[in-house]
Amino acid sequence: MISAWASKYVSQDVGRNESAEEYSDIIVSETELGKFQNTIVAGNHRLIGDEPKSVGGLDSGPSPYDYLATALGTCTSMTMRMYASFKKLDVGKISVAVSHKKIHAQDCMECTEHESEGGGKIDIFERKISVEGLNDEVLSAKLLEIADKCPVHKTLEKGAKVKTSYK
Repeated sequence: MISAWASKYVSQDVGRNESAEEYSDIIVSETELGKFQNTIVAGNHRLIGDEPKSVGGLDSGPSPYDYLATALGTCTSMTMRMYASFKKLDVGKISVAVSHKKIHAQDCMECTEHESEGGGKIDIFERKISVEGLNDEVLSAKLLEIADKCPVHKTLEKGAKVKTSYK
C-alpha cells in the first residue's frame, strides 16, 4: 500500500541514476512530478525533498532548510551521546528541536559585525535540547558546551565554500 502511494511521488528508477554510479556522494535529481520535488540518493538511503504548497511545491518531503536543520539536530544529538558514552555518563534519551528563520542582520543583537555587515537577512538556527531525567545543572551546562562542538554546528558557524562545476 505504501509503495503504491509513494510511486506517485518517487520515480521508479530512483537509485538507478547513471550519475549515482559515478559518485559516492549524495545525488539529487528532479522527479519531474511537481515544480520542486527531488529524489535524494544518499548511499543506500532514498529520500524526497520538496517545498511547501505555499511556495508552489507538493509538500511531499522536507525542504532544503528542513534537511539542514535535521543535519544540525542529528549531529548535535550524536555528539552529545558520543561524549556521554565516552565519559560513561548515565544520561537519558537526548532530543533536539531545531527551528530556522531569517532575520534582518541589523536586528541580530548577538551577531558579530562580520556576520551583519552588508545588511540583508541572516539565517538563525535555534536548538532546544532536552535530556530525559537530567537534573544535574553542572552536567547540563557541560552537555550544552559539548553540543556546540558538533561538527555541523561548527560548519554552519564558520561558513563553507561550495565549488560548482558541470560534468
